[in-house]
Amino acid sequence: MFSGPPADPAAPTGPGLPAVAVPASTGDVPCAGEITGGACGPQAGRSRTAPLLLCAAGALALLVALLGPGLVARGTGELRIPGAGLTTVLRTVLFAALALHLGELLAPQLVRPVRGRPRTAVRSWAVYASLAGAAAAAGQIVRLAAVSDLGITETYGTREGGLLLLIANSLVLAAFCAASRRPALALAPLALVIGAEALRAHPEAYSPEFGAALTVVHLTAASLWTGGLLYVLRTMWLWRDSPVAGRALLGRYARLAIWLYVALAATGTASTLRRLPLDVVFTSAYGRTLLVKLALMAVVSVLAVAARRRMLRDADPSAAHRLARREQAVLGLVVVVSAILTVVPDPHWISLRP
Repeated sequence: MFSGPPADPAAPTGPGLPAVAVPASTGDVPCAGEITGGACGPQAGRSRTAPLLLCAAGALALLVALLGPGLVARGTGELRIPGAGLTTVLRTVLFAALALHLGELLAPQLVRPVRGRPRTAVRSWAVYASLAGAAAAAGQIVRLAAVSDLGITETYGTREGGLLLLIANSLVLAAFCAASRRPALALAPLALVIGAEALRAHPEAYSPEFGAALTVVHLTAASLWTGGLLYVLRTMWLWRDSPVAGRALLGRYARLAIWLYVALAATGTASTLRRLPLDVVFTSAYGRTLLVKLALMAVVSVLAVAARRRMLRDADPSAAHRLARREQAVLGLVVVVSAILTVVPDPHWISLRP
């Protein structure tokens, strides 16, 4: 995605330029809008409201993660999953960490070819993201041990516990790679994370290999889309004084996002047809959650198309940037809903009931 006042308030500004007077009693510094004749109030208001909006979005995501599994399972007759809300929070952190790190590996490849770009780069969040993801995986191991009434060592011996241990260790290794001089080496441990998560998400007896393969493609595409967009938005904010470079960067990302969207749509459709029986679409927690995800993805699609049209029509990328920020916000909710999908029960158990 993002000098103090002169000693003499009445000091001349040079030939041909009007003097800018700063009231000595207040010590206020003139903003760029006052000097250029633009408006400063809205910009200052946006800077103050941004942290509040981020906190509100975080609180909403936390509430959805904690309460979502129980709400979608209400009235379905399915067995209650112990600690489903906490598990959803941990899995949301894990998915977000994977997206952030993969996005930071992808997006710089889009930045480098941009002509006339500023020689500045956003600060890397990869190390912190991977460590947070490792902590989330470790938290799932502890929760699994508590629910199963097993020791930590015994939990490692289970299928899910062993895969979570592999995910945690791989993310720690990815963090070390990100902190090294060769951050691209993190691709190998992140690939292990995706593979282990795909296997963990498909313990069912019916064609688990096919389901895992679909999840590998789906999770990779979703992570690159979400994390790549966040990195692009942060870079565009850093380049806000270079609108031509920002527009070129957003255009390069939009062309890649089309193919990521195709991969998501294809694998998502195949996974749905494989895993969700039609007779329980509205009566299972999985089906209800999937409907919410599809609605959110429809909103994301509309915002993405609108941003691309504004980008092609306007030389100033500010309008497209605003639409892309909204797309990123909705994608954050998609990540939370996707985490709920991995926690709710397999809908086949309801469909097979007599």
